Amino acid sequence: MGQIKIYGLESYLNPIKRKMSDTIHSCVVEAFDYPVDKRFHRFFPMKEDNFYFPAGRSKNYTIIEISIFAGRREATKKKLINLLFKRITEELQIDSKDIEITIFETPPSNWGIRGVTGDELILNYKVEL
Repeated sequence: MGQIKIYGLESYLNPIKRKMSDTIHSCVVEAFDYPVDKRFHRFFPMKEDNFYFPAGRSKNYTIIEISIFAGRREATKKKLINLLFKRITEELQIDSKDIEITIFETPPSNWGIRGVTGDELILNYKVEL
């Protein structure tokens, strides 16, 4: 299971939301061997007075938070992060210094989905990879 939140300045994020979603999803599908039909993305376009970020970042500064079931190997998570940096830089022309990615892992039993806990779900993909 995966839920993805994307934060950025609304003036820069809003025009590229669809392409950003497609780019992120392609990385998750490849790195996690994730089903193509599973996309859970939420965008948080921020007004400038609500989105403070460090000096040295441009107005393209974007934060990506990924919540997933625990169980993937370190190499698999690094593959996802590296794919995200590469594709977002190439496809959206956002410099890697303007991208921050955090992966949050929690046990499946901490998720509630479709009326059951995550550890009771029958998934059509593997988490341990």
